[in-house]
Amino acid sequence: MSKPATIAPNTAADASLVTLPETGIHVDARGVSLAVLAVLASLYALSWAQAFVVPLLLGIIFSYTLNPLVAWLEAVRLPRNVATIVVMAGVIGALGLGTYSLRGQVQTIIEQLPEAAVKFTSGISRLQTSKGGNMQKVQSAATEVEKAANQAAAAPGVPRQPATHVIVDQPTFKLGSFLWQSSIGALGAISEAVMVAFLVFFLLLGGDTFKRKLVRLTGPSMAKRKITVQILDDINASLQKYMFMLLTTNLLVALLCWIAFSWLGLENAGAWAAVAGLLHLVPYLGPGVTAAATGMAMFMQTESFAASFLVAGASLTIATIVGTFVTTWMVGRIAHMNSAAVFISLLFWGWLWGIWGLLLAIPIIVIVKVVSQHVEQLHPLAELLGD
Repeated sequence: MSKPATIAPNTAADASLVTLPETGIHVDARGVSLAVLAVLASLYALSWAQAFVVPLLLGIIFSYTLNPLVAWLEAVRLPRNVATIVVMAGVIGALGLGTYSLRGQVQTIIEQLPEAAVKFTSGISRLQTSKGGNMQKVQSAATEVEKAANQAAAAPGVPRQPATHVIVDQPTFKLGSFLWQSSIGALGAISEAVMVAFLVFFLLLGGDTFKRKLVRLTGPSMAKRKITVQILDDINASLQKYMFMLLTTNLLVALLCWIAFSWLGLENAGAWAAVAGLLHLVPYLGPGVTAAATGMAMFMQTESFAASFLVAGASLTIATIVGTFVTTWMVGRIAHMNSAAVFISLLFWGWLWGIWGLLLAIPIIVIVKVVSQHVEQLHPLAELLGD
């Protein structure tokens, strides 16, 4: 008995009925464009409002730092306003006392600046005119090349080329203008310091007023209020730990520099050590300025490039060791952030606000890390910043 004939399936028709899943990635172009415009507008607003935002952030950070002292005085039965006045007077008095104790050495350094410039210039001249020196050889080679080029240009067979550019004399350096601009900058810095001091005073005087107001603004939901309180407490703890880290590392840099400068024979070692500890607040840039200044001071004292390089190298070595080991370890303990995120933050805020951006970069990134850990929509950012 024969088998029934089988009908071959219509593969072409079946293939036309198969629907494949879409592989294209849909991009919300309108949403992306609005996000880019919002980011650019925010950057412009931050740059434009630098004179307002920077003192505000400094005041908030200092108030968070000094608040435990005010709270401790309140615990011993002092009123809030009295405790605030005592703390602010103590801080300003300590800064004034430290400045007053180093006034003699600082005055000596300032008086030696003209002599330092003259000695440094003469040292460079001696280095250039030394017989058999590399700089002399390079200068002689450059002179010979220039002479050969002039002879080739003056040859009769070579046509002269018309002038294609005009040399314009650049304005010379004017010491009076520089001193005037420096004085204006110093007055501006003093006025900003006074504003920050008043802001810190009023923030400390207010206590937890703004904290309670922020909690109320989150709405009646108890869960949101708990998250807000936890975020504010974590920011408070992180900033206090960070400021304690700054105090510890800067005092360590100042102490080690004072020991090194005294051992190397640098005059006014205490003042230069205080400058090194203060400039260590500015990452990367501060240690470089300290090395250059101490190197010039040592050259003015000894007229020896070897001694000046030794002092500059000692200050850079101390700053590098403290910054690499102590600061990195303490920052990791405070916020658990990776070093690449911290460095990118320093680059960004330094580009946006200059030196003030370098000072505020780490506190800002710490605050961003704390907030992103508690907000579900920002968890990818917390993962990106984490170690």
